[in-house]
Amino acid sequence: MAPKRPSYRKGPVVLRGDQIPTETTDARLLKPDQESDWLHADPWRVMRIQAEFVEGFGALAQVGPAISVFGSARTQPDTPTYQLGVDVAKELVAAGYGVITGGGPGLMEAANKGAHEAGGVSVGLGIELPFEQGLNQWVDLGINFRYFFVRKTMFVKYSQGFIVLPGGFGTLDELFEAVTLVQTHKVRSFPIVLVGTEYWSGLKEWLVNVMVEEGTISPGDPDLLPVVDTPEEAVAAVKAGLTRLNSEQDENPFHVGDPI
Repeated sequence: MAPKRPSYRKGPVVLRGDQIPTETTDARLLKPDQESDWLHADPWRVMRIQAEFVEGFGALAQVGPAISVFGSARTQPDTPTYQLGVDVAKELVAAGYGVITGGGPGLMEAANKGAHEAGGVSVGLGIELPFEQGLNQWVDLGINFRYFFVRKTMFVKYSQGFIVLPGGFGTLDELFEAVTLVQTHKVRSFPIVLVGTEYWSGLKEWLVNVMVEEGTISPGDPDLLPVVDTPEEAVAAVKAGLTRLNSEQDENPFHVGDPI
């Protein structure tokens, strides 16, 4: 059997071998040393960006209530953490939610697998990367994006909450972007739950002992990120957060922050 060749997705196009570009679409968009042709290229990029939003909105409009599950792409299938991702997704489906992930391997794959096996909605929002692995096999509804900022908009718009499993820089990026939107009331609040006390407790301690002490965040801000350990606790925390937020919305329907 021939070895699997690296693939690169550029929107709907799959490239391999010498066809793989040396820069991502995001890199080309932000490149500071472009010559005068950027005056002509950037307006067309706006059309491409607009098309990605249209495609994403069109594909996800009928997804229904869903929770995004974030976590490391490096977690192996034979680990307890991978099984945790599977079980979290199954609990979400049992509670009536679809599952949205970044569509890649590791814990994203685990959550899509759990949702698929439980008969729920399994969504993957992929992204163009230098060595694209494609959407995992457990994604039933998948979209590949060129731009990170378009993809992030889809996570926030079509999720009622976020469950965050152990992960790296990408997971932290998604986590802190979400909590910033909530903290600043830029969007209507939604629950964000961290799963894994051993993994996340150091972060929570740093938020309290360093950021709160320095006055860079408010004393109540770390409470926006509850930490639990089991799939049942994670889903219960999401449901409790949604119930509380819906109650607050009923009492104050004109509070700051509109949905995207």
